Amino acid sequence: MPAKLLTVTDVSPRASAAGSSMPQGDGSDAPAPTPERMVQALASARRAADAGLPPGRADAEALLHARGDDLDDLLEIAGRLREEGLERAGRPGVITYSRKVFIPLTHLCQDRCHYCIFVQTPGKLAKAGISPFLSEEEVLEIARQGAAMGCKEALFTLGDRPENRWSVAREWLAEHGYASTLEYMRAMAIRVLEETGLLPHLNPGVMSWSELQRLRPVAPSMGMMLETTSVRLWAEKGQAHYGSPDKDPAVRLRVIDDAGRSRIPFTTGVLLGIGETVHDRVDALFALRDAQQRWGHVQEVIVQNFRAKDATAMMHRPDLAPDEYAAAVAVSRLVLGADARVQAPPNLTDPDELALLIRAGIDDWGGVSPLTPDHVNPERPWPQIDELSRLTAHSGFRLRERLTAHPHFVRAGEPWIDPAVLPHLRALADDDGLADEAAPVTGRPWVLEAPADLRGASARRRAPGPGEDWDGLIRRARRDPAGLGDADYVALLSADGDRLEELAALADDVRRDLVGDEITHVVNRNIDSSLLGRPLQHGELTLGLVAEIAEEAAALGATEICVQGRVDGAMPASAYLELVRAIRARRPRLHVHAYRPLELLDGARRMGMPLPEYLAELRAAGVGTVPGTGARLLDDRIRGVLSGGTELPVADWVATIESAHRAGLRSTATMVYGHIESAADQVRHLRMLAAIQRRTGGFTEFIAMPFVVQDSPVHVAGARTVDLRESRAVHAVARLMLAGSIDHIQAAWTKLGLRGTRLVLSGGADDLGGVLIDGEVAPWAGPEQGRVLSVAEMRRVAEEVGRPLVQRTTTYERVPG
Repeated sequence: MPAKLLTVTDVSPRASAAGSSMPQGDGSDAPAPTPERMVQALASARRAADAGLPPGRADAEALLHARGDDLDDLLEIAGRLREEGLERAGRPGVITYSRKVFIPLTHLCQDRCHYCIFVQTPGKLAKAGISPFLSEEEVLEIARQGAAMGCKEALFTLGDRPENRWSVAREWLAEHGYASTLEYMRAMAIRVLEETGLLPHLNPGVMSWSELQRLRPVAPSMGMMLETTSVRLWAEKGQAHYGSPDKDPAVRLRVIDDAGRSRIPFTTGVLLGIGETVHDRVDALFALRDAQQRWGHVQEVIVQNFRAKDATAMMHRPDLAPDEYAAAVAVSRLVLGADARVQAPPNLTDPDELALLIRAGIDDWGGVSPLTPDHVNPERPWPQIDELSRLTAHSGFRLRERLTAHPHFVRAGEPWIDPAVLPHLRALADDDGLADEAAPVTGRPWVLEAPADLRGASARRRAPGPGEDWDGLIRRARRDPAGLGDADYVALLSADGDRLEELAALADDVRRDLVGDEITHVVNRNIDSSLLGRPLQHGELTLGLVAEIAEEAAALGATEICVQGRVDGAMPASAYLELVRAIRARRPRLHVHAYRPLELLDGARRMGMPLPEYLAELRAAGVGTVPGTGARLLDDRIRGVLSGGTELPVADWVATIESAHRAGLRSTATMVYGHIESAADQVRHLRMLAAIQRRTGGFTEFIAMPFVVQDSPVHVAGARTVDLRESRAVHAVARLMLAGSIDHIQAAWTKLGLRGTRLVLSGGADDLGGVLIDGEVAPWAGPEQGRVLSVAEMRRVAEEVGRPLVQRTTTYERVPG
């Protein structure tokens, strides 16, 4: 057990918090809890920690007021919890840090944070003779010097999207051949990997889903501070984040969520002392805990104390007191749990107070540079690494160097680390996933797609089963792709390693013979019709707003509006029809792709009409095709588990989709895979879709969607995690089984990610689906807000697999021009 070296009374004369108050940042002081309430909160927190649970929110808020002896008790609980986590991680008594260089790619920014001195205006930069961006050679020179000093991390920090605000940024990027700051950063990350061997950690602020996907292959980790969940600090004039579009807490939480969805080891954190309330602090910590529980990707949480800067709007705001900061760190440990990595920047606390932070439960000091200053806090120099090691040892801990991705992600490799950057990462790692301090830091080639033996979940060649003749099976599949038996397709679905590559190549040959080399896409916008008439935080989806969405979508080049979602029961019976009429009245040429089988039956029931008659009404209103979603897996037992009993029985789904086809409404065909089903279940599902197609000819394309457990409306016990091996096999077998019946196989990029999309496009798929425009008009009205893939990004994906991109309509006619 580390020695107790620094007591709270060494930094604060108060013996107790009772009767005191702590500034709340909203112009008022909230009274501290009574001594009795503090005793209760401490006892409750101790019981929760012993049970592996966080404290209740009310207890956490009370504990933020702990001072004196109460704070000593709080730190003891937090420290014990930290030690439990380090034991489980296999490195008891170890506090980590990353030896880094700081690469300030640009000091320009579109935001106006009132405490920041990192950001500069173009005028100030020009006066100082500084370019809007570091040049390529300047970036590489910093990285080379860092590599020579044993650094292993290149921290790219920069202002958020300066081209959105400053013409000089747009002009510089255009002159150098880049469309955006993030595109330039990606190019520089590759150069740093290849020229120096340093591992990029990207911290450019808000990123979209597609940008995260594009950056993932060039960096083992990324980061963005949440800072706070306080909307007041962003929305109210005079507050810390007013005038900063990227500081909207909802936007930042979406980035953190999208990083998890993209399986990116992600650093985030809170900034304390900028005007937030005690409630805000606790709310932000629980938001980060929730994100980690949902995705498992939060590799560290930085608990950062505000430090006032000269010449800023907040220069007179007091710094966070040491005891208040220590209490916040300890509460962070309690909320985040034993297995979280909790970081405190060592340069933002005086050296004689670092022991207090260790007692409070931190286990990481973050990046420390022997070369470059902390450009965000230049008045606070980094401690010397030897001195930091000495101070850490004084508290009974050893200092160990880590890499930019934390050890458990390094050891796990895929799917957390992209294969393009994994060799670079492992070249600098020891067997425990920490930094190998003796490893040479040297550049090595970077390639977007790894060799075949790094694709999918494993590279093992599966041994032939009894009587199995793989080569013969492949020959028969080549002669008659749709003519094999069920057992044959089950065997193909198990393909791995070399056999998976052979199966994918065969499926790609079949795709080429059937539909050629073009990769198609549609420009569309989604609307969640379940929001119609429901008051929401952002507003209410009305028919008038639906018409505005359609107007904007068409102006942005959309040819399709996709509408899905069961309309609230309080809405009129004609609501489904009226929504379609609102779209078509405003934009008659927009194709309306609307309503799943469940919603078709719901609309017919509400109107008191037989389904065929209702389908005719929908066509007359302007519906052109219907989504074939809700198919999930066409097995009643499995559907019941996946939906909690809310989905249609298989017979009703089939009857409804066939009725739609007979009414002249073609549809997509879908399958959700990778949960509790077997390969045989997948084959039966594909057989059923092929049989429907033989009867009606109504399916336009097949879409296979991997099950995402975090998006499931119900808990699915025993659900497995889908890997790229299974996704590739499913798409390849679907291409074979549906050959001659359903021509087009779509890559569900929102579920697969860009790497998975490239792989299935190289193994049977020919379509990218929709771009999913967000737009400026009510972006919240779409069910997948924030997940947009622009036409330019789709074209880049197509180029990466060596094929042309072509825009299509919903029914696969080519769009002129």
